[in-house]
Amino acid sequence: MSRVVVTGRIPDAALEKLRAEHEVDAWTEADSIGRDELLSRVSGADAIVSLLTERIDPELLDAAGPQLKVVANVAVGYDNIDVPACTERDVVATNTPGVLTEATADIAFGLILMSTRRLGEGERLIRSGQAWKWGMFFLLGSGLQGKTLGIIGMGGIGQATARRAKAFGMEVVYQSRSEIDPSTAAELGARRVDLDELLAVSDVVSVHCPYGPATRHLIGAEQLAAMKDSAYLINTARGPIVDEAALAVALRDGTIAGAGLDVFENEPQVHPDLLDLENVALVPHLGSATIETRTAMATLAADNALAVLRGDEPPTPVR
Repeated sequence: MSRVVVTGRIPDAALEKLRAEHEVDAWTEADSIGRDELLSRVSGADAIVSLLTERIDPELLDAAGPQLKVVANVAVGYDNIDVPACTERDVVATNTPGVLTEATADIAFGLILMSTRRLGEGERLIRSGQAWKWGMFFLLGSGLQGKTLGIIGMGGIGQATARRAKAFGMEVVYQSRSEIDPSTAAELGARRVDLDELLAVSDVVSVHCPYGPATRHLIGAEQLAAMKDSAYLINTARGPIVDEAALAVALRDGTIAGAGLDVFENEPQVHPDLLDLENVALVPHLGSATIETRTAMATLAADNALAVLRGDEPPTPVR
């Protein structure tokens, strides 16, 4: 039996799969595992099932030892993993694409509705106990029908968000490294444009691209200034893709109308200037937070680890 270290709490279904074949050392506390404890626990591990809160870097890989075969990340994003360092040590890195597509697209569209219809403001008003009454101009928002959604990153989640937008009567433009399949583009009525055009024509901009050096602060002061002053920015990808300080200034000054964020630059901290603004909806990284999705993610990560330990190709390796 090989030794599998699980760096955080995951659904029992995934743990049971791992325990059926191997010895499992799983962190089960509600709080994230501390760095020193993590470095100690991975020593001698043949497989690591990691959460996005853990940094998988050369220090950790060396602490595990040369027998380590696989790091199975319970996330579609893998910016917490030093993939070249894994490759250098013949360690397979895997992620969990696909299984969280619909849940994350739901959150993206939920944030679109929260932002454009000012739902967060309305709920805060009621909970504050302030007096209010219906009026023709009370908390007016913006409708979506006939408006344009600009999607940055047209992978699975971007396409799922586009499908929701089409159901709401929106037009779709997208910017992506590659063009999507023509039949999918026709189904969605989606048109590929460059980033400058997307920012200029979109009433809502939704971020779905991967995070890396090339996309850090992809949306900063210059890009926000290029958007319509009636537009909204939504981010459910990774926090550092958006310059939070610049976003706070843009929201405060009316450069754009509003924003909805599920991810943040320095999670769990949120830029303090955002907290004082009414025109931004903030939720704590809930993109994949359904029972079904989190179970599917953890189970896929377990399948990846088990496949590598058997000497097989994992279902979803990082390429």
